[in-house]
Amino acid sequence: MKIEVNGLTKKYGDKLALDNISFNLNEPKIYGLLGRNGAGKTTFMNILAGHILATSGQIRINGEDPFDNRKLTELICLIKEGGNFKRDLSIKNVLKIYAYFYPNWDEALAQELVKEYNLDLKVKVKALSKGMESSLGIIVGLASKAPITIFDEPYIGLDAAARKKFYEILLREYQEEPRIIIFSTHLIDEVGLMFEEVIIIQDGKLALQENADTLRDSAISVSGTTEQVEAFLEDKEVIMKKQLAGMMTAYIFGHVEEAKQSGLAVEGVPIQELMIYLTERKGSKL
Repeated sequence: MKIEVNGLTKKYGDKLALDNISFNLNEPKIYGLLGRNGAGKTTFMNILAGHILATSGQIRINGEDPFDNRKLTELICLIKEGGNFKRDLSIKNVLKIYAYFYPNWDEALAQELVKEYNLDLKVKVKALSKGMESSLGIIVGLASKAPITIFDEPYIGLDAAARKKFYEILLREYQEEPRIIIFSTHLIDEVGLMFEEVIIIQDGKLALQENADTLRDSAISVSGTTEQVEAFLEDKEVIMKKQLAGMMTAYIFGHVEEAKQSGLAVEGVPIQELMIYLTERKGSKL
C-alpha cells in the first residue's frame, strides 16, 4: 500500500486544522503520528480513513481517493479513543459485523483477544466500562488485519498491564504479517521503541518526518558534574538540562564522540522529550 499526501488542507469554519501538508508512506512500518492536542492528527486520520473530505489537496492510497470508496475503506481500520461502536450492539454482534466488513478478518485472533481481555460476548457496548470498550477497539483493530491500521489513543481506561499486553500482541502480529500501522499517542515513552518512523504535526503543518532510529541518534543525554556539563554545553544546541546535588544531565543534538572524550556519561534521548522540544520551537519546519 502506498499513501500519498499532497497539499492536504482542512478547514472547520475559520479554523485551519490541516495546512497544506505533504508526505508519503511507502511501506509497511509502525509509524508514530505525534503532536500536541489540536495539532491536526485526528483530522488527518479521519481523512485517511475516508470518513471526511479535505477542503483542498488530496490523499491517495494506491492512486485512489479513500472517501466513499468501499474497495479502499475495507482495507483501512481506524480505531479511535471512543465512539467506535453502536452502543446497542453486543460484543458478539460487533465482531460479526466487522468480520463481514474486513476481508482479512482473523476470527481466531479475535476470540483469543476476547479471552485475553476477559470480555463477555453477550454484553452490550453501552454496558462496557471505558477500559473494556478500549479492549474491544484493540480486538477489532488487530483482528481486522487491515493493510492500513490506525490507532488513535486506543487504550483509554486500560491499566499498564493491559496496555503492555496490547503492545506485545501488536508487535507479534506485525512481525507475522507486516502492514502499515499508524499509532497516535501521548504515551510516547511506553511505545516509542516500537516506532520505525516518526511524523510530527504541529499547528496543522508537517513539522517532521524522520526514521525513528535516525531521530533517536540525532540527540544524546550527557551527564556529569555541573561544572563538566556546563563547560561541554558551550556553543551547543541544548534541548533541556536539569541539575541536582552538584550533578547535571543535559539533552543536546549530536556530539557523541566529543561527549565521550570529555568523560561524560552518554545515553540516548527518549522520543517523547524530543517531541516536546521540537513542538515548542518556533517556526513551521523543525
